[in-house]
Amino acid sequence: MKRIRSDLSLVFIFAFFVLFSTGFSDLVISKLDRQIDLSSPVVRTTISLKIENNGANSVSEILLPFPEHQAKNFAFLSAKISEGKRKTKDSSDSIPVAIATPEGMPPAMTWYSVSLPKELVKGGSLTLEVKAVFTNILRPFPEKVTQADVQLVAFQESAHFLSPYRVKFQSLAIKLPEPKIESYTKLENTKFSGSELKYGPYENLPPFSYSTVVVHYAINKPFAVAQELVREIEISHWGNVQITEQYNLVHAGAELTGEFSRLDYQARPHVRGASALRNLVAKLPARAHSIYYRDEIGNISTSNVWSDSAKTLLEIEPRYPMFGGWKTAFTIGYGLPLRDFLFQSEGKRFLNITFGCPMSDVVIENLTVKVVLPEGSKEFTASVPFPVKQSQEIKFSHLDIIGRPVIVLEKTNAVPEHNQHFQVYYKFSNLSLLSEPSMLIFGFFLFFVACVVYTHADFTISKTSPSYLAKLQWDEVQTTIQQFLSIMNRCLILHDKLEASLRDLSRTGDVQACKAARKSADSLLKELPKELKPLLSFLQSSPQAVQITPKVEELITKERELQEKLMLKHSTVVEAFEKKSGARDIDSRVAAVQQKITLLRQEVDDLLEVIDEI
Repeated sequence: MKRIRSDLSLVFIFAFFVLFSTGFSDLVISKLDRQIDLSSPVVRTTISLKIENNGANSVSEILLPFPEHQAKNFAFLSAKISEGKRKTKDSSDSIPVAIATPEGMPPAMTWYSVSLPKELVKGGSLTLEVKAVFTNILRPFPEKVTQADVQLVAFQESAHFLSPYRVKFQSLAIKLPEPKIESYTKLENTKFSGSELKYGPYENLPPFSYSTVVVHYAINKPFAVAQELVREIEISHWGNVQITEQYNLVHAGAELTGEFSRLDYQARPHVRGASALRNLVAKLPARAHSIYYRDEIGNISTSNVWSDSAKTLLEIEPRYPMFGGWKTAFTIGYGLPLRDFLFQSEGKRFLNITFGCPMSDVVIENLTVKVVLPEGSKEFTASVPFPVKQSQEIKFSHLDIIGRPVIVLEKTNAVPEHNQHFQVYYKFSNLSLLSEPSMLIFGFFLFFVACVVYTHADFTISKTSPSYLAKLQWDEVQTTIQQFLSIMNRCLILHDKLEASLRDLSRTGDVQACKAARKSADSLLKELPKELKPLLSFLQSSPQAVQITPKVEELITKERELQEKLMLKHSTVVEAFEKKSGARDIDSRVAAVQQKITLLRQEVDDLLEVIDEI
C-alpha cells in the first residue's frame, strides 16, 4: 500500500501539467456513478459516465486512466454507449477499448482509449457504461489463518474516480458479501448500510482527484485459482466434439497455518472450514454426454450431474477440502453433438463454442485453448472477441498420416466474462472423410491376402540344398531308429514270456505247456532278425548314423547272447523237470546261467536308453 501511495503522489505532480491540456478541458463528466462488487474474490467495477463536450471541436475518443496496481491486475474491460434511460446496447455492440499512450502523462498510470462509434460534437453528450474486472486485487489480511479463523481481506480504492476530466457529480457504492465489516476509511459523506458502503455524492471535483479508501472485511468464499488450464476441443466429423479440460488448481486465499483437523471440519464445516473449497459447479451445454472427472490416481466418484433442456450442471468435489495455499490437479471431459456447434458459411465450416472455463467461480492465470481440427483441414483461422495469443501445432492420433492441425489460443488472467463464443473457420473436403475407412478396409484386405499367401506358399529351404538333404537324411535315420527300438522291445517281451513259462512250470509242473511256449517264442524270434537286417543295412550306409550305428550293432550282439542264455536256461529246467529232479538241484544247475542273464539284461537296457537319447 505504501508503494501505491508513492505512485499516486506522482499523479498529483503531473496533474498540474495536464490541467493545461485543451483536449482534456473540452470534456466534462456531468454525472458519474460507480459500483464495486466485493462479494466474490473477483472484483467487478461498473462505471456510468455522462459526458458532455463543452469544447469547440468534436471528440472521437475518451481516455480512462487506471493506477498501476489496478492496471497490472486487469482481467476484463469493456465499454458501451447507453441508448436512452437505463438502456444500453447489447454486449455484441461493445465499442473498442485499447491501451493508449498520451503524451506528457505520468508513468504511474495505464491509459485506455475508448473509441466512439461517431464523434461527440460540440454541445453533445452521451452516457458511457464501463465494466472493469480485476483479479488478485484483494489481499488477505492477515495472510495466514487457522482452521477456525475467518478469512479477512483488504481492498484499496479511491473515493474519487481517477479521471483526466472535471467531474461535476459523482458517487461510489461498494457491495460487500455480508452486512459486517471490520473497518473502513471514513470520509465526508460516508454511509454504511446493510451490506453496502457508500461514498459521496461529491461535486465539482478537478481532474485527477484521488482520495484513498481501504475496506477491511470478511469473505469466506474460496479463492479458486487455476494456475493452468489446458482446454482441448477436438472436432470429429463423425458426429462428436470432445472436450478435455486439465486443471492445476490452488486456493489463493489466506494460507492455513497450524494443523488441519478432519474431525472438527466434519463436525462443523461452516465454522472449522468456512473459507475451504468444497466443490465446484461447471455449467456445460445441454446435450453434454460421456462426462468424466478424474485425476492421476483414477476416477473420482464425488461428482453429480443435473441436466435440463437448457444446460447440464456438473458438480465436482476434490478428494479433500482445500484450504488456503493447498493445491490439486484434475481433469474433466465430456462429448458434445457436432451439429450443435459446427456450421457452414460461404464454403467454409466454422466451430462456434465458448472460450473460457465453464466454472464461474474459478479465475484462470494461464488459459490455453487447443482446437484440434480434422486431418486434411485447410485455410483455418480463429475469431476471438478479445485479444489472445495465437499459434499452430500438429497432433497425431489414430490412423493419421500427416497429423491434425491444432489452433492454440492463449490467454492470461481469464475470468467468467471471457467465457464468450468464438469461431474457428476452416475448409474441409467431404472426400477426406473416406480416408480413415479406406485405410481400415485396405489394411484388412492386405491382412487377409497375407494370410492366403502364407497358407498356400512353400517357405521351405530348396530341396536341392545340402542342408535340406541332410535334414531329410536325419529324419530317415530317426524313423529307422524308432523301428529298430520297436523290434528290440518285441524281443524283450518274448524273453519275458519265456521266463514266465518257467515260473508256471515250477508252479504247475505242466511240461507240455512250457514246451509249447518255447516253440511259439522260437518261431517269433526267428522272424525278427529278418526285420532287423534292412534297418541295420540302412544305418550302416547312412552318413548321418555314424555315431549311433556302433551302439545299434552292440545292442544286437548283446540281445543275441541274452537270447542264447535264456534258451539254455529254459532247456535245462525242462529237462530237469522231465527227470523229476528236485528244486534245489535245478537251481544249482542254472545258477551260473541266471547270473549271466541278469548281467546281459542290464547291459541291453543301458544300450536302449543311450540309443533313445541320441
